[in-house]
Amino acid sequence: MHMHLKPHVTLTDTDTGAVLLDGRTGKYFELNSTAQAVLHALLAEDGPNPIELLLERFEVTRERAVADVNALQSKLSQADLVETA
Repeated sequence: MHMHLKPHVTLTDTDTGAVLLDGRTGKYFELNSTAQAVLHALLAEDGPNPIELLLERFEVTRERAVADVNALQSKLSQADLVETA
């Protein structure tokens, strides 16, 4: 489940989440604090499992946590911001 930001992408953490900048297009993608935490877990080679992270922080089912992580991965991939390691 580990991912890398593509070379043209810059990640900046903010007080309310994070912003991804696609340097090729100039488009910004804003993430809330939950998506920020999941993204950092996905980017960290030895970081926490993003699904377990959601289960620990929120009262959600495992199925919901899996779906949310998969949805974020899919959106970031479709926007050409990340690649699977």
